Amino acid sequence: QVQLTESGGDSVQAGGSLRLSCVTSGDTDSRNCMGWFRQVPGKEREGIVVIHPSSNTTYYHASVKGRFTVSQDNAKATLYLQMNSLKPEDPAMYYCAAEPLSELDCSAATRSDFGYWGQGTQVTVSS
Repeated sequence: QVQLTESGGDSVQAGGSLRLSCVTSGDTDSRNCMGWFRQVPGKEREGIVVIHPSSNTTYYHASVKGRFTVSQDNAKATLYLQMNSLKPEDPAMYYCAAEPLSELDCSAATRSDFGYWGQGTQVTVSS
């Protein structure tokens, strides 16, 4: 079992920055592939970035590449998402996810591959 708890969501102006945190606990092996996703009402949950923590390999969605950065603090068992240059299209509920996947499977992981999810944290961007 894995527990994921997100925080850091807030309301910011376009162009601003936020850092989201995902505190993890539970089975370490079940967290060897992690990801950040977001969802707006009426739309499917979309992937932002997937990370294979042990190799620190990351895979970013094109819409956030260059603006968002994922990082990890193993001592704190926390995954971060640094979001810069926020745009009016970025508001959503942001979720952290985890699943025990191989590095190869993690590189191609999509929403349906993840079985552990946090409760989400809301990000709002005003123009």
